[in-house]
Amino acid sequence: MTGSVPKSNYSDAAEEENNKIPILFTPLKIKNMELKNRFVVSPMCQYSSKDGYFNDFHFGHYTSFAKGGSGLIVIEATGVVPEGRITYGCTGLWKDSQIEGLKRIVDFSHEFEAKVGIQLAHAGRKASNEVPYLDGARNSHLTIPFDHPSGNGWKVYGASPIPWNEVMAVPIEMTIQDIENVIESFKSAAVRCIKAGLDFIEIHGAHGYLISSFLSTTSNKRTDSYGGSFEGRVKLLIEVVKAVRSVWTTEKPLAVRISADECVREADGITESPLNGWGINDSIKLASILEQYDVDLLDPSSGGNNKLQNIKPVPLYHVPYSSAIKNSIKERSGKLLVSAVGLIDNAENSESILQSGSADLIFLGRPFLRNPFLPVEFAKQLNLKIDYAPQYQHARNSSLLYSSK
Repeated sequence: MTGSVPKSNYSDAAEEENNKIPILFTPLKIKNMELKNRFVVSPMCQYSSKDGYFNDFHFGHYTSFAKGGSGLIVIEATGVVPEGRITYGCTGLWKDSQIEGLKRIVDFSHEFEAKVGIQLAHAGRKASNEVPYLDGARNSHLTIPFDHPSGNGWKVYGASPIPWNEVMAVPIEMTIQDIENVIESFKSAAVRCIKAGLDFIEIHGAHGYLISSFLSTTSNKRTDSYGGSFEGRVKLLIEVVKAVRSVWTTEKPLAVRISADECVREADGITESPLNGWGINDSIKLASILEQYDVDLLDPSSGGNNKLQNIKPVPLYHVPYSSAIKNSIKERSGKLLVSAVGLIDNAENSESILQSGSADLIFLGRPFLRNPFLPVEFAKQLNLKIDYAPQYQHARNSSLLYSSK
């Protein structure tokens, strides 16, 4: 046990010193989950698992964010089936024995009033890759063959037999039975999430992985009920949402991550029809549908589904997507929450996004890797005094913990 932990980010003295609490540091209630602030650790693959199990690395990694004051920690893309992993080093939740290591992370994080979620995923045609932090692997995108002597590869499945690039495997087009099995696997993984004590589930529908590849006309050439029209291409995602919701009951928060824009245009050399693939207007339309199926949060990112994507990462480059979707929700008086992600690395920008109404939560990735105590750093940037892990209170003489007033 860690001992008593403050239930909010603020002591009485802090509240007296601060004139106005920034939105970034205010609570947010989503269904039965109340976050102490708007900081979310974005799901980031660590490629440090063996056979999908959560181990000591994951425990140390994720609980550092809990001690650092994050409101919500979203655990990395976790395969609902073995062949749904991006690499052999990815975490999984396809069998009950994988629950224990995950539950250990959740229980300890709860000691610090942090909520914990997980991103349930299937990598589709981008599965069976080498662990990217190994020498030369990051940009190779080379599929490990299913019969490789290392045993680290497997057969790759997708919406259509279209590889992501010339050196990745041609995926096996999924049969209706394959699709139904995957949907059932998402449902079974959600049951394990309940047993692990998780607070939040995000379904991974972005970055060219399985669900994302079904959404786009550039990767989905099916002629059955899971292809063709917009309604056909979103069918897999909707059925996954419904399956998860059948066990992850309505009082529990559910999110979906999407690539709001595939980021391909006619000028990029795309010859498919329609030329632009999946775009922001499709995402706005999808948002209204997802809300009808009891999705609470949409997490817009971009790209990842096409090798010809044209993306120029600059600070806040995903925020216009969040803002466009959020505005469409406001126009129809919807309740769907929206997050912002993508090169957000300081407190001023985070707060301005929330103040402008472009998003309700800030998902931060690499900044948390650089500093697990990011809320403390951002508090300093905003001249705000906050409480944090009581075991570290003796460090309060540090200028990081006091306002400059």
